[in-house]
Amino acid sequence: MQVLMGPGELAERMAAGQRTVLLDVRWALGQDTGHRDYLAGHLPGAVYVDLETELAAPGSPEHGRHPLPEARDFAAAVERWGIHPSDTVVAYDAVGGTSAARAWWLLRDAGMDRVFLLDGGLQAWQEAGGELDTGEVNAEPGTWEPTPGAMPVIDADAAASFAPEGVLLDARAGERYRGEVEPVDPRPGHIPGARSAPTVGNLDTAGRFLPAGALLSRFAEIEPELAGGGDDGGSSGLGAPAVAVYCGSGVSAAHEIAALEIAGVRAALYPGSYSQFSSDPDREVATGNEA
Repeated sequence: MQVLMGPGELAERMAAGQRTVLLDVRWALGQDTGHRDYLAGHLPGAVYVDLETELAAPGSPEHGRHPLPEARDFAAAVERWGIHPSDTVVAYDAVGGTSAARAWWLLRDAGMDRVFLLDGGLQAWQEAGGELDTGEVNAEPGTWEPTPGAMPVIDADAAASFAPEGVLLDARAGERYRGEVEPVDPRPGHIPGARSAPTVGNLDTAGRFLPAGALLSRFAEIEPELAGGGDDGGSSGLGAPAVAVYCGSGVSAAHEIAALEIAGVRAALYPGSYSQFSSDPDREVATGNEA
């Protein structure tokens, strides 16, 4: 299934009047300027999406910093965004899709198959000559009804025992994986058996996703078995290992899942991620590099 839409294709859709719901998902850990930045300039017609309140339930040590939203709350958000059953949805941000991917994953999980990430985000749109509008966009309420459950997920118990039969990828920065620094979570390190695969490695210097072949090569270098693809995140399949991804709180892990899908590898999400795992003192964590 296609993951990305380029700014040129999006501009053509908009010029032709094809219904396209644009979601502005500007967010960054420790910053609260997303809505202000949106008001100052966004793609024409884009609706602002608040990651903290619409793409996540309230955080807690037991569930992690960004648990998946409750189904009824997500349905209310989708209605506010103005999505109808036949719509095409394009999510974007200003950080290479690392926050917009959360909206992409949730909509895919809810059964939306015409949802894309704008490759290169806001910068690519502007570089292609796209104009920006200012102020708030309030969409007419949508009628599409999300039905969560289409995407594979694992829980903390499965994450703890995922390796070595499966491939567990840690999408955080390498220094956090190794336990050299830990700015937000209770204990430094990573889930034992996980391999380091920082999200930033999915992008080129312009903030666009690497081509499918380059992404597959990247993941195969981390784990050679991934050269043959991966199954749906359950038990290991014949010739294709199960693959799952986590990060700090389940946000950038969705970006890694998008990159893996571009490469032809299906992966599961661990929604609680390291923020949940490291909050449980009974769970072992590891430091340094895995062999």
